[in-house]
Amino acid sequence: MVIRLIRRLVRLVVPYRKDLSLAWSTIKGRKGGFIGSFVAIAAGSAVITACGILLMSGLNTGVVPERYSGTAVAIGGEQSYWLDESAEVRYSERVTLPAEKVDAVAAVPGVKSAVGDVDIDVSVLNQDGEETGGPDGFPVFGHGWSGASLGPFSVREGSAPSASDEAVLDVDLARRADLSVGSKVRIVVGSIPSTYRVVGLAGPPKGGLDRQSAVFFTDARATELSGRPGRVDAIGVRAEPGVTPEALADRITAAVPHVVARTGTERGDVEFLDVGDARSMVVESSASFGGTMVLIVVFVVATTLGLSVQQRRRELALLRAIGATPKQIHWMIGAEMTLVSLAGALVGAIPGILLAFVMRGVFIFADAMPPDFRMEVGWLPFLASLVLCMVSARLGGWLVARRVARTSPVEALGDAAIEPKKLGWVRLTIGFLLIPLGLLLTVSDVAVSGDSVADTAAAAVLLFVVALGCVGPLLLRGAILLFGSVLNRQSKAHGFLAHANARASVRRLSTAATPLAMGVTLAAVQVFGASTTIAASQEQFEDGLRADRVLTASSGAGVSPQAVDAVRGTPGVAVVTPVARMRVLLTFPSEDSTATKVFAAQGVAPERLSDTMDLEVIEGDIAKLNDGTVALSRVVAETVRAHRGETVDLRLGDGTVIEPRVVAIYERGLGFGDVTLPNDLVVAHTTSQVNSAVLIRAEDGTDAKSLESALRNTVERYPTVEVGDREAFQNAPGSGSSGDWALNLLFQTLLLGYIAIAVVNTLVMATAARVREFAMLQLIGAGRQQVRAMMNGEARIVIFSALLFGLLATIPPLVGISNSLAKSPVPSISPFGLIAIVALTVALSWGSIAMATKYAMRPAPVDAIGGRE
Repeated sequence: MVIRLIRRLVRLVVPYRKDLSLAWSTIKGRKGGFIGSFVAIAAGSAVITACGILLMSGLNTGVVPERYSGTAVAIGGEQSYWLDESAEVRYSERVTLPAEKVDAVAAVPGVKSAVGDVDIDVSVLNQDGEETGGPDGFPVFGHGWSGASLGPFSVREGSAPSASDEAVLDVDLARRADLSVGSKVRIVVGSIPSTYRVVGLAGPPKGGLDRQSAVFFTDARATELSGRPGRVDAIGVRAEPGVTPEALADRITAAVPHVVARTGTERGDVEFLDVGDARSMVVESSASFGGTMVLIVVFVVATTLGLSVQQRRRELALLRAIGATPKQIHWMIGAEMTLVSLAGALVGAIPGILLAFVMRGVFIFADAMPPDFRMEVGWLPFLASLVLCMVSARLGGWLVARRVARTSPVEALGDAAIEPKKLGWVRLTIGFLLIPLGLLLTVSDVAVSGDSVADTAAAAVLLFVVALGCVGPLLLRGAILLFGSVLNRQSKAHGFLAHANARASVRRLSTAATPLAMGVTLAAVQVFGASTTIAASQEQFEDGLRADRVLTASSGAGVSPQAVDAVRGTPGVAVVTPVARMRVLLTFPSEDSTATKVFAAQGVAPERLSDTMDLEVIEGDIAKLNDGTVALSRVVAETVRAHRGETVDLRLGDGTVIEPRVVAIYERGLGFGDVTLPNDLVVAHTTSQVNSAVLIRAEDGTDAKSLESALRNTVERYPTVEVGDREAFQNAPGSGSSGDWALNLLFQTLLLGYIAIAVVNTLVMATAARVREFAMLQLIGAGRQQVRAMMNGEARIVIFSALLFGLLATIPPLVGISNSLAKSPVPSISPFGLIAIVALTVALSWGSIAMATKYAMRPAPVDAIGGRE
């Protein structure tokens, strides 16, 4: 059996080694023909390696625990809703546990002790009344004294708290606030300040506190301040001697239902809610974008290799004529791509490390990753990138080799003499079928309803891009016939020559124009789709916000309900609308199963809501919003197929499942939130149980300065509450990640940058291969300047055609996006974005063609005309 297997391997390797030898000889003789594929693979390898490093970092690293560093196992609630076995959605608020779980965990064999812990957002005021935060701007959290044992924290000075007005501070926090044992300190929870006596200073765990500061109260006082009697945020577990953390975690999850047990670095996910969110975001985005890049690499490599094979069609035809079989042609091209992809993948992997850290910096800037989230640079991302690039290159090589390999030897020599005039019927059929299918996706009411418009637009764009690739030469031929002479009418002989060259070599020119048009389409849809969404959101916000003043919190979680009640009695105030924010999950029927999507939600008081926030209700009555009801934006109602009077399956930010009845449907979901719930309900299920902001409408005739002065007097007793203008509402906590645009820009830049590399590759390869043609023109009397002028004429045709067809392909998806989001068929086109796309297209095309033309004319005409093809 073993001998038979060895023989089979030898049979596979020996002939393949011969192919590799032949391929290496071909590559050495035609370095210029393979440089495009090499660059494309190297760039793709860099991006795939970077995504792999981020993916492995998200799976294996994180942030080391601090307060839970003394535990063997940290236990939290089920912080994710699993869509299936591999896909999850994180809840935006902390999922708490019943206090009874502490005793249940303590009863598990191998558990030495189990301690419940609560986290309370607090603000500590120093002797001057100024807020003192944690290290490097991190927050301050309050806990019960029993939680100090999880670090463990040790009392360095004073004693543990024993009364409700006593507190213990960690030594670094006390130093920053200039407090000592015996000092009086004001501590703000929510918006409510209380005075405590510092009875002790606690030393931090061995590793210190780098991303938080700690304040300890009595357990009873901590439970009272948390606002959740009978609930804990986490449970810290110590193990009996001889019991490993991993084994103990397995026992706990088997014995105690609906808990998540973490060990090692993953204990930080339980301690820090943002770390788990970052881990999920990094894994999801890097895996998704990395997969997309693999597909793009296949397409780009196939394009560049296709051009290389087209330039070698005489050579390949000769091989077929002297007896080379289709299988041998496949093996030769496959061997060439094996060598090129191996070299390109290895070269690209090194800058991939640098790119991974650049991407990490963007994630941090966008608040999608904490600054102390560690990166793991292991060997697996490099191996994965190497394998994926080689497989992608081989696939691209197989696609290209099919036509050459299946051509008969006689036909091969005939085809090699001239450029093929006709496109394959399969290619044309696919292209012409994809165009109406893309149009159907963008104009169908079913396709563009709800928030699926973005997915639909993306699908339509991909269809149009593939269609451009299929019928690009045919479209280019039409553009040349219609506009070629017009574009070059001011040029004399070289303009005529450029037009004639373009007509005679449409296939060659299309290899440059088609990828460029695809890049224009993708860039335009990304840029103008984003500008349309932003414009619609801003318009809804400006038209709908009717408040005169907005209350927000300078630090901490937000504005407490008690502060809202106090503001209602302020002279000159007519309407007060508290607003709390969270993300919610809606589950709804989808084809033969169900689907779940995440939406931004707000909790408001419905009384006179239109005086502070006009949501533009189009059906129902939002004044009827109360317990057991919900209002949905039109986009969400269309997405989940919900109508007024029906119930929806909704999960709040902390995982609580409710089935509210729809009482209203409104238009301005982009500006304020797609789901509107009663304020009390949302506040009760947020982590800190406070409002993000408070909208205030003045009584008629009230002077703006008088109103602001009265409000400042009212909130003076709440040190963290600030009075602001309308813009403060957009910047309030929970309004969404202000860095979302940075992540979008990152992925768009990487994708479009890679496509730009592919376009430059193609243009340079197509132009540099015309050495003998340029030499012949010079030998029959054309000057170098005239050759350059001819190439400028061809460049005008390429640029105009790419912009024409690329921008035309963006119209249907952009109209669909605008019609769905703004109820207008006219999208918001950013003038700066349009100018940037046109300028970049011109710069890439003209620069690449000019550079390649200069390179191709370096040899003397006499030497070049006798050189190899």
